Amino acid sequence: MGNSFQVQDRFADGAQYIGGRLRPGTSGRSHDVVNPATGETVYTYELASTADVDAAVAAAREAFPGWSGASPAERSEAMHRFAAVLAGQADDFAYAESLQCGKPVRLSTEFDVPGTVDNTSFFAGAARHLEGKAAGEYSGDHTSYVRREAIGVIGSIAPWNYPLQMAAWKVLPAVAAGNTIVLKPAEITPLTSLMFAQAATEAGIPDGVINIVTGAGKDAGEHLVGHPDVVMTSFTGSTAVGKRVAEIATSTVKRLHLELGGKAPFVVFDDADVEAAVNGAVAGSLINTGQDCTAATRAYVQRPLYDAFVEGVAALMESVRLGDPFDPKTDLGPLISHAQRDRVAAFVERARAYATVVTGGEAPGGELAAGAYYRPTLVTGAAQDSEIVQSEIFGPVLVVLPFDTDDEGIGLANDTPYGLAASAWTRDLYRAGRATREIKAGCVWVNDHIPIISEMPHGGYKASGFGKDMSAYSFEEYTQVKHVMYDNTAVARKDWHRTIFGDR
Repeated sequence: MGNSFQVQDRFADGAQYIGGRLRPGTSGRSHDVVNPATGETVYTYELASTADVDAAVAAAREAFPGWSGASPAERSEAMHRFAAVLAGQADDFAYAESLQCGKPVRLSTEFDVPGTVDNTSFFAGAARHLEGKAAGEYSGDHTSYVRREAIGVIGSIAPWNYPLQMAAWKVLPAVAAGNTIVLKPAEITPLTSLMFAQAATEAGIPDGVINIVTGAGKDAGEHLVGHPDVVMTSFTGSTAVGKRVAEIATSTVKRLHLELGGKAPFVVFDDADVEAAVNGAVAGSLINTGQDCTAATRAYVQRPLYDAFVEGVAALMESVRLGDPFDPKTDLGPLISHAQRDRVAAFVERARAYATVVTGGEAPGGELAAGAYYRPTLVTGAAQDSEIVQSEIFGPVLVVLPFDTDDEGIGLANDTPYGLAASAWTRDLYRAGRATREIKAGCVWVNDHIPIISEMPHGGYKASGFGKDMSAYSFEEYTQVKHVMYDNTAVARKDWHRTIFGDR
């Protein structure tokens, strides 16, 4: 895939998208977007200040009455046009996403971009189906019904691992429900979020409905979360930062949606198809170079299959091709930055003191040395309470531990603070049913790991946060449920009044 546009030219007017146009930030501080495959700077821009956040919130607030007052059909039609614009620009989106993230172009073109187009199409339809409880005479003397109303200006913060998809997950349910939004993408990966907002404008979504502020978390992010005109915050990122977001949001009594870290277990029972489990573990642990909060990170394998599983995973990991993200033959790209690569490597180096690195555990040299690459890594022999089993690494590292009984396997799966996703591998219907009931995670796959669909919700248990992205369930986050009740009797003196007025 060639360079379909020059990034510095495309965003020459700045990396803030406010009221339907690009503009420069006013913080006085510049920031570089770096291609992690080469270490080269591809775009330099001015970061947002708190004044830029104020301007974006003001634009969203001004747009709210018109957008929330539009009919569901009008919002739906605009979002269908939005999906069409995104589909027409698919190559540009894939190029920009791979450039800023280092994603293999196969992943961008086959997962990130089509997934975002599909999500947009889904919410275009869902905009016409904001359902409530059926109207009825529940008290006998009154008719009740439920209204779902937009709540106002949403202030959302998205991470760097899936910039385009996370922008969509934040923006789409919010605007489908009639809200307006200010999104802060990660400052290291702003390109496709800006393009997403531009495509919305091109599709005819009114100015100010979708705004982007690109700034540092401590400045733009915290100011956005605490802004008095922002009525809800949706945040995806680490649990540590999520706690800070929660502190700020709750101090201003905002609605809060958090999708935080994960440490997904991959539980292989002794009747599983070991070849399928090996393939699933390698794909599930290495997707996006392991920078996925639902990635398979802890494989628990029942002892009869343990040796074959470890051998199969090691062999398949060693066949994975690292390389230029724009080479269609490349399987695995770099991590998002050299700092993230070094963080992942430090986890593995510390683990050498108490565990075995079966394969990987190093950065490649040669022509890849300038990039933030790290080889697929398999670790065995770690204790359940060790750092590499309990902490989120966010890199291409899989730890494998054995277990004996089903009780033990499910217990180990639940034995971390996180609960975002998990998978169970078995041919036994009853084992699968038990695993899906007892593993505490927001998504449990059976004989697969990673697939997501627009129609189904995504969100976690425990330290992985609360609330749902995607699906019609996400409207629970972005709508206010109002009960309306009409008296049907036309009687001035109600029977219940006697509890107040006595019997006179």
